[in-house]
Amino acid sequence: MQRDRNEILAESIKRLLRRGATKSLQKIIRKTRAADLSLVFRELSRDNRLKMFNLMGDPEEQGLLFSELEEPIFLDLIGQLKLDEIVEIFENMAADDVAELLGYLDEKLADTILEKMKNEDSLEVEHLMSYGEDTAGSIMVPDFIALKEDMGARDVIAALQNDYLDVEMPFYVYVVDEYGKLVGVSSLRQLVVVHPEKPLKDFMIRDIVSVNTYTDCEKVAELVARYDFLAVPVVDDDNRLVGIVTVDDVIDIISEEATGDILKMAGVGEDYVETQTIFRGTRIRLPWLFTSCLGGLVASLIISGFHESLSKFAYLAVYIPVITGMGGNIGIQSSTVVVRGIATGKINAKDLWAVVAKEISIGLILGVIYGLLIGAVAKIRYMEEPLSLKFAFAVSLAVVVSMSVAALMGSLVPMLFQKVNIDPAVATGPFVTTSVDVVSVFSYLTIATLFLGF
Repeated sequence: MQRDRNEILAESIKRLLRRGATKSLQKIIRKTRAADLSLVFRELSRDNRLKMFNLMGDPEEQGLLFSELEEPIFLDLIGQLKLDEIVEIFENMAADDVAELLGYLDEKLADTILEKMKNEDSLEVEHLMSYGEDTAGSIMVPDFIALKEDMGARDVIAALQNDYLDVEMPFYVYVVDEYGKLVGVSSLRQLVVVHPEKPLKDFMIRDIVSVNTYTDCEKVAELVARYDFLAVPVVDDDNRLVGIVTVDDVIDIISEEATGDILKMAGVGEDYVETQTIFRGTRIRLPWLFTSCLGGLVASLIISGFHESLSKFAYLAVYIPVITGMGGNIGIQSSTVVVRGIATGKINAKDLWAVVAKEISIGLILGVIYGLLIGAVAKIRYMEEPLSLKFAFAVSLAVVVSMSVAALMGSLVPMLFQKVNIDPAVATGPFVTTSVDVVSVFSYLTIATLFLGF
């Protein structure tokens, strides 16, 4: 439904752009969220993107669109704008969003923009950019509500109404002591149900879940997902509150991490294909495809080693693709389950043998089911052959072995990578399927040769 709505919106805007209907376009822009407009920008030509952007007029709305645009579109659009326009837009954006966008730009241009921004805005942005990439400090919002523990509920509400109108995430009131150290937190709901004179220290939550400025973004995302927070406080080494990480940034982190894992599992790097040059895309995929190439060559050598069996019983070759395909699929399924479990924190290194045993059991059960099925088909297909029963049994057993070994490889390899602090996502895809193919071919031909009397 939402997709159809966006397609209709894109077509409407294209039609109005062709007609030059400026007032109608401005009316649509005012009624459309920045997130939806960013999807429309994918469909527009370079010139029409600039026209639409200029029609927005309001720097604050343009900033919201900036933060929603994909990196290639953002870079192309910003290349068409004057420096003063860019500076004005950035000054109307949240500091964490500006820091992220400046990271996409050429270093010289980013420095020039920072120099031209208002001093207080540029200092906030530079402070965020000083933290390491993918840390809580680099994505935190430096605007938050922090009040002293002796303030009564009535005074806190008055402070929210007068002093904190522009805070991005006003759902939590953080409580600090005289040194700025975080000592508690209160939700707005709790604030309005207590007696107006009751001080924060009497009803605030003291068991605070916080992160340090150098905590990895993935860990922050895990905390938000586990406790259903709308924001997580960020403290320095002295436990002084310096910012908060909001749920909108956490959603972006989860999406980026999931996408990166999927792309790495496929052996195509971590970036979206549209952000890669032809040369970069080729260079990233080359070593992974070499793994598949090498595995294929090993499999061909194994097959050539069984030349006598294949020349005597040519129908042995018919079931090689079936057996390797079944093994490869169960291997990818096991590795995907394990890698995703590791990424979400539901599986860790101490669960190694429990996870492996479970996946092998599943592989064995599925192997028996499909082994009987494929073996029955082999028996019926070649029932006129004198050794059809032995051949069918060999096929069945080979399927069981292939799928069991594939489940073992698919679960064990990512877990071992996790134990030695190597990203388990790189263990899947070409690596697992290639190794499973080699094992499957060797097992099948060995079993078939033994059963058929060679």
